[in-house]
Amino acid sequence: MITIPIDTHMVEQATRLAAEIPVLRNSIRSGEGTIYGVLGELMYVQACGGERQNTYDYDVVMDDNHTVDVKTKCVTTEPRPHYDCSVAAIASQQDCDRYAFIRVLKDMTQGWYLGSLTTEEFYDKARYMEAGKCDDSGWSPIIDCYSVMISELT
Repeated sequence: MITIPIDTHMVEQATRLAAEIPVLRNSIRSGEGTIYGVLGELMYVQACGGERQNTYDYDVVMDDNHTVDVKTKCVTTEPRPHYDCSVAAIASQQDCDRYAFIRVLKDMTQGWYLGSLTTEEFYDKARYMEAGKCDDSGWSPIIDCYSVMISELT
């Protein structure tokens, strides 16, 4: 896990880029989370390289041309190894080579690059979680998703 401080320049850039993105049809937070998603993409590029492209299927293209879809969660606490990283079931058909997972504090002062998995590795390890059903830690997704623990990422 890599801690990444977020400065005002990153927030300004994310705000500008997020304003250019229309609200997605299946947006979980009706577009309110877009700025966090864009911050996550910027943080991933800062930590790992690549070029942000933000298509439906992926967000970043790496130097070797593999594609990465960055999954970002807005949080209020530092992530722990047993916390879940999730991909919405409705997004499971995205055509990307890898999923990367980012957490961003709600106040946008800090975030974490948690790790990644190839798409194939992710679905081999993932647990299907039905919306509204609690897992062993008491967390309940608001939509159907696939999840792995942070400790399972590379």
